[in-house]
Amino acid sequence: MLRIAVRTLRLRKGGFLATFVAVFFGAVLVSACAGLMETGIRSEAQPQRLAGAPIVIGGQQSIDIAREDPAEYDATKGKDLKTRTGTLPERVRLDAGLVDRVRSVPGVTGAVGEVSFPVTVAKAADVLGHAWNSAALTPYALTSGNAPAPGEVVLDAGLARNAGLSIGDRVDIAAHGSASGYRVAGIAAAPRAMTQSALFFAPTDAERLSGHPGRADAIGVFATGDIDAVAARVNDVVRNANAVVLTGVDRGQIEFPEANASGEKLIVLSAVTGGLSVTVAIFVVASTLALSTQQRQRELALLRAIGTTPRQLRRMVLGEALVVGLLATALAAVLGPLAGGQLFEQLVANDVVPSVVAFHQGWLPAVVASGAALLAVVLASVVAGYRAGRIRPTEALAESAVKTRWVTPMRVILGALCFAGGTALAIVTVAVMSGPVAASTAGPAVMLWAIGVAMISPGVTKVTAALLHAPVKLLSGVNGWMALRNTRVGALRVSGAVTPIMLAVGIATANIYLQTTQEAVSNQAFTEDLRADAVVSGPGGVAPELVRRVQQVPGVAGASEYVTSSVYVEKPYESGQHDEGWPVVGLTAKGAAQTTAAQVTAGSLDALSGNTVAVPAKLAADLGRGVGDSMTLRLGDGARADVRIVALLTQRPGFENFVLPAELVAPHTTAGLAPQLLVRADPGVDTTTLTTRLREATAGFPVRVGDRDALIAAHAKGNEVGAWINYLLVGMIMAYTVISVVNTLVMATMRRRREFGLQRLSGFTRAQVLRMAGIEGGLTALIGIVLGSIVAAGSIVPFCLVASDSLVPSGPVSIYLVVIGLAAALALAATFVPAWFATRGRPAEATAIGE
Repeated sequence: MLRIAVRTLRLRKGGFLATFVAVFFGAVLVSACAGLMETGIRSEAQPQRLAGAPIVIGGQQSIDIAREDPAEYDATKGKDLKTRTGTLPERVRLDAGLVDRVRSVPGVTGAVGEVSFPVTVAKAADVLGHAWNSAALTPYALTSGNAPAPGEVVLDAGLARNAGLSIGDRVDIAAHGSASGYRVAGIAAAPRAMTQSALFFAPTDAERLSGHPGRADAIGVFATGDIDAVAARVNDVVRNANAVVLTGVDRGQIEFPEANASGEKLIVLSAVTGGLSVTVAIFVVASTLALSTQQRQRELALLRAIGTTPRQLRRMVLGEALVVGLLATALAAVLGPLAGGQLFEQLVANDVVPSVVAFHQGWLPAVVASGAALLAVVLASVVAGYRAGRIRPTEALAESAVKTRWVTPMRVILGALCFAGGTALAIVTVAVMSGPVAASTAGPAVMLWAIGVAMISPGVTKVTAALLHAPVKLLSGVNGWMALRNTRVGALRVSGAVTPIMLAVGIATANIYLQTTQEAVSNQAFTEDLRADAVVSGPGGVAPELVRRVQQVPGVAGASEYVTSSVYVEKPYESGQHDEGWPVVGLTAKGAAQTTAAQVTAGSLDALSGNTVAVPAKLAADLGRGVGDSMTLRLGDGARADVRIVALLTQRPGFENFVLPAELVAPHTTAGLAPQLLVRADPGVDTTTLTTRLREATAGFPVRVGDRDALIAAHAKGNEVGAWINYLLVGMIMAYTVISVVNTLVMATMRRRREFGLQRLSGFTRAQVLRMAGIEGGLTALIGIVLGSIVAAGSIVPFCLVASDSLVPSGPVSIYLVVIGLAAALALAATFVPAWFATRGRPAEATAIGE
């Protein structure tokens, strides 16, 4: 039967090409997502500054939160709840005293502590400052001049060239909230290209400017002999120091901790998008193959009539599909890595992934993509072949002209399950979820509703065509009447084109409006909580003494440092939805009430100093805590802090956060200082006057002054990164769905050459046939748009009810108009153009072609 399958493919180029396109693009899409997942799992970042040290020690960036009662057990989930693991958002630093302990390890020939901190020199902000003794880790080597003494610096050659500086020049350098002049003592060069420019200080200056005296970001270790054996001995020495010891390419994770964070993001993104892509690919391939098999109903019936058994027929259909699938996946295996690489480059270019992360796409993504595509082919061919082999030859010949039977047990069961699943997710979204997290249940509902609707689309197509009978006939006459008759009688054929249009409209509308609503709600929550009229910010942070100076400026009602991070609740143990940590805002007690609009239900923010905290009232109730009670938190770098509750807050659901003193939060962040200072004006003081006075008061400090709009715009820009990711990945799926729309409609229309020829022989002109085909395309688009809109509403409405207390999503209506406009244009073009080609010849020649 395989030989027959190969021979029939030569005569079925249209169906062959349609199935090939569906499988190929599906495999490429899945392969690209699988490549991103592999990249995220590896999270490889080649070491640069630390490349000269074969062993690197860094802080442990994860923590385990222990339960007070280790005997507790969650019987519903079947797992021990005595601990939970969290990832720390801030760099974990090491005690500089570890350097001497490591030097004493057998096999270690040297150990150097490394500190890195942002500096601004000659208006170049993308520069890191280091201590000169750590230059040996790269190693940087002097090309001219000498090592820096206190008050001096060594510049890397590229930075010196770009800034136009040479030995002996004086240069102003801003770091850790202050600016000072330094003499250029030397120029150094590295043997390899660096992502960031480097500037070296004397060790004493570097320790002061880093903001973390007595601490090291990393320790580079030089060793002889077996590196792995030495690393194991070093690990024994630092085991109790909350440190990790890495060798090889893993060293880059210590130098670039952001690589790990981006890796987790890539894994989530690729998993969600890949899962959605697999679902869409299976759906599209199944629809294409089913339509191709339906168009050969007469041929398959004749094979049955001459003695072919049902089993042989199924094997032939499966063989044809496998031949096409193998060819498509083989080509996709070659082009998949290219697509994945291009997608990764876009993520890097838009600051979603740091440029230091290396893209990897080995053989496993190709196997996953090929397996998913071939699985879709096999499932689709089995379903299509089952019907072709089961029906009697006489029934098949009768149905070959117009297929009308569509209700099957499989359709009924699958449709009912999907509708039940979509309804369940909608109920969970409304009843359980809160805030933006509701998208985690609202999003998957799109596919469930789409599959459920697709199962009944032939019936919906018939009903819709019947409802439109009067207006269409009134507006378009006999051409519209014929189009309606064709749509109703050929409902199963038309539904094959309706389904991908429904998918395109439903997925695009739902995902885009979910994103725009999330953005709008996030921006609204930020704006509502912000009472500041101006902001003072600096690339290296804002010096604490600047807060006191700004508070004394005439016209200032209040000023507060503003620093963000996240914390974990260690005691009492919390096993709720915030296992990833609670967002925290650090404020200055004297200006907290003036610069934030958080509603205090108990206590006061004026008491927010020292080891104190303001917590969401709902969380406090869940934990059995109130004002005056104590809690134990783990701060952003893992440091433990025993704090006393001084206020309870009521905040927008989904945007709850802790409020701590800035003086407690800032030292435990990577920068070590608050990056911003919020300022509230006295009544009657306009923004222009306020910002002018602030610029005068902050003269000499490396900061810039902006108004309230600048702060809101910066927050909105942060949301745009997440939005861009969503639009890009959804756009990939949409492009594939659009290909399926064109694929299906072209295949369905070109097959009707004989039908068009008979209509022309019976008295229709070519123009009338084309108008009829155009009306059919419009009906197909209309039905698909209506069904897609219903599918999108099943996801959007529950989310909007939770996120914004509205039935209508946030975002311009033009988005929806563009989506349905593109869907309609594609449907009309993919119907009219093939119809024009199908009616070019003489009618008699078309009728002679046969099926």
